[in-house]
Formats: sequence, structure tokens, C-alpha cells
Amino acid sequence: MYISTIKIPVRYAETDQMGVVYHANYLVWMEIGRTALIEELGFKYADLEKDGILAPVLDIQVSYKKPCKYGETVQVKTWIEDYNGLKTVYGYEIWKESGNLAVTATSSHVCVKKDSFRPVSIRKTHPDWHAAYEKAKRRQ
Repeated sequence: MYISTIKIPVRYAETDQMGVVYHANYLVWMEIGRTALIEELGFKYADLEKDGILAPVLDIQVSYKKPCKYGETVQVKTWIEDYNGLKTVYGYEIWKESGNLAVTATSSHVCVKKDSFRPVSIRKTHPDWHAAYEKAKRRQ
């Protein structure tokens, strides 16, 4: 299984009145991690869109463990939890500088045609992506 790791500084604008990162900002960090993973595997999501394919979110599960605060730098770890050629489940962990786990999460995505939103098999349309995802995904 391949794991992408990216560091993100916590910006003041990402915090709420309690001085901790507002819960929705973790979703943005997950997207940054997902994009980094895709690029580390040799692809660009923008190229998939140019080919008329989107990967909308079907489901997100997030468990908040410890709050992140302004001034910290977090590590976002991202991997392919499951993949079957049509649906991809990404796994995430967000770690604090202190070594404490802040967040665990998964997001599920399905590839669809941009014009019709009908599901499309990446196995058929982009065999290079399919091969890379098969190689990088978690072994069950």
C-alpha cells in the first residue's frame, strides 16, 4: 500500500471562535492530500476532467480525535483504502506535530461522465490509472 504524506501549516483563517480548526477545513486538507496522492502516482485530476470525467464524493466519514490549532503544522497521510475500477475509497489520517492523531477519515468517490453523470469504469477508459491504483491500494 502506498501512503502519501503532505505537511500543511494551520492558518489563522482556518480556526473558529474556540481557537481550533473549524471542522469543515479538515475536508479541504483531505482534498489536498488526495490531490498529492494522485500526483505522486503520476497523474493529475485536472487531466481526468479534461477527458470529461469527474469523481464526485459519495460519502465522507470523519472521526475527530484531537483539535488542531493555529501555528501548528499537520501531516496529512492519504492512501487508497479500496478500489474496484469504478469506486475509490481514500483513507486519511491527520497528525499533529506532537505526534497525536487528530483525525481519521475516509471518502468514497465514483467516476462519472461529466455530461451525463453516468458511472464510468476507469479500468476501461484510463487503464494506466487503473493499474497504478491497483498497485497502490491497500491489500485486503
